[in-house]
Amino acid sequence: MSCLTAASKMSAQIILEEFFFKKSQQKRRTSPCNYKQRYFVLSTEDLTYFEYRPGKKPILKGCIELSHIKCVEIVRTEMSIPCKYKYPFQILHDSYYLYVFAPDNDCRQRWVRALKEGTKNNTLALMYHPNFWVDGKWKCCQQNEKMARGCIEYDPNGNASKKPLPPTPDLQRRFSDPGEMVVVALHDFIPQGAQDIALHKYEEYIVTDTSDPSWWMVQDKNGQVGLVPRCYIVEKSADSLEIYEWYNKDVTRAKAEQLLFQEDREGAFMVRDSRHAGVYTVSLLTKAPGSNGENHPRVKHYQIRETGAEEIKYYLAEKYLFSTIPELIHYHQHNAAGLITRLRHPVSTGRETAPMTAGFSSDMWEVDPTELTLAEEVGSGQFGVVMLGYWRQVKVAVKMVREGAMSEEEFKEEARVMTRLSHPKLVQLYGVCTQQAPMYLLFEFMENGCLSDYLRSKKGTLSQETLLGMCLDVCEGMAYLESTNFIHRDLAARNCLVSESQVVKVSDFGMTRFVLDDQYTSSFGSKFPVKWSAPEVIHYSKFSSKSDVWSFGVLMWEVYNEGRMPYENRTNGEVVEAISAGLRLLKPRLAPEMVYQLMEWCWKEKPEDRPSFALLYHELATQAEL
Repeated sequence: MSCLTAASKMSAQIILEEFFFKKSQQKRRTSPCNYKQRYFVLSTEDLTYFEYRPGKKPILKGCIELSHIKCVEIVRTEMSIPCKYKYPFQILHDSYYLYVFAPDNDCRQRWVRALKEGTKNNTLALMYHPNFWVDGKWKCCQQNEKMARGCIEYDPNGNASKKPLPPTPDLQRRFSDPGEMVVVALHDFIPQGAQDIALHKYEEYIVTDTSDPSWWMVQDKNGQVGLVPRCYIVEKSADSLEIYEWYNKDVTRAKAEQLLFQEDREGAFMVRDSRHAGVYTVSLLTKAPGSNGENHPRVKHYQIRETGAEEIKYYLAEKYLFSTIPELIHYHQHNAAGLITRLRHPVSTGRETAPMTAGFSSDMWEVDPTELTLAEEVGSGQFGVVMLGYWRQVKVAVKMVREGAMSEEEFKEEARVMTRLSHPKLVQLYGVCTQQAPMYLLFEFMENGCLSDYLRSKKGTLSQETLLGMCLDVCEGMAYLESTNFIHRDLAARNCLVSESQVVKVSDFGMTRFVLDDQYTSSFGSKFPVKWSAPEVIHYSKFSSKSDVWSFGVLMWEVYNEGRMPYENRTNGEVVEAISAGLRLLKPRLAPEMVYQLMEWCWKEKPEDRPSFALLYHELATQAEL
């Protein structure tokens, strides 16, 4: 595989970065496959992937020039996927097939769209294989030549040789082609708009349109078609664990122990992602006396292991093998069989509460003020007073924008886009009321207020696990914004909020673009939060995801200093001089050395030397498991 020269690569712009698994196989026809985690970077010129080792320089393992790519498409298969990431897509380049496995369908769709966009002017394949090349033949058409002509017409726009999709009321909606994807509802959903359709928990639906990342069009068992929140459904497949109440995605060892101790019942358990790539862990609470005679509750962690045979089996105890993880869990719910106790009581995080949706409905971002009830004042922000309010019994935070505080016309143009940004670690913008003065912004209500105030109020009581968990929450939200190419511009503890269950969420993303006052004016007259700003922002007002990374380093410093103001005894001008001279914030007393090293990595002088949020999240999650 050829790569660009160093000079040309310097001009390439990074589009996406993510950890994936890739399938590797030797050239021998019958050699076994293995699945390796790699850090993928997509730029405007090429796709590269690296072996990443914490604390060491990444090793380049492959580089594909975008101009050589002939086909990018989702792999459609009924095969069991023998690695942690269950959503495969394929890249045909030169005379090679690269199989890549994403952690979820949203991530897969995002990368496939970006790769198709980057290769749309290439000489593309006319036909492609929708299934895997396995054991010397194509699973889709049984041809036994690896470079045999594909069996389905390749249309990068997703429209060719497919059944026509049902019409949608929105003529501007661009259809994608999800194929015959079946999803299961994890929550009930009551339609709020004319285009919406009801969801009933645990019922199945066929997906017909995934072009909007937040609202998917589905067909129910009665043939009714409508839009539903993407976050309320999960793809049904043999490998999917998300429909089971015992599965908890992205829960650390420390958080698992905390949840199980809170449950305080013999046999309370959960299945979670292990820090070892591609492995799941069963965390199990027991009150049985330990080997030293102590009767205190304790948590045991068991890795779900796989056999090395060609037909993969899963086990916790070697004598008891199962074809799938759900079968394994079901068996151990009735038999201890080598465990300290049987799996009695599944514990899950947040299953009882439906997640926040991107807007109240698929077609509503302008909210009727007559449906809004205002209660008491709960705070004030850079744009004005913040009130507790209710929209049709939904609790919301209402920001009342004072006159002259923001560029309202510019914000109105962006509001529809901002309501579409939806993630569990972002404070959701539901909609706006722009037809009266003052203008209202309706946000998800967060009971514990802003992170900086919360840290100061809890000073001396927060554990190392809690502080690290706060940083992980913020980093996860920022990794999502990074993946959507959305820049925050004002990341700081004051712009993160804390929920009733102590989850930290990122707020006010992108809002500084609309500020008209001089709250953040530096000694040079620019409007930005100087003490959280990267050198390129200070000197050139150049914002990017990498300038957000700098700010995140300062936010971590705030967290581990329990809400202290950075550079608290220095003016903005003195801070600018110090940063320009290469000085950085000192290590907080509560910060472990490895966490401070991550802060210093965020504060590299050159943006390209700083990590992505995806990489930072990987490092922080590793720390959380140690």
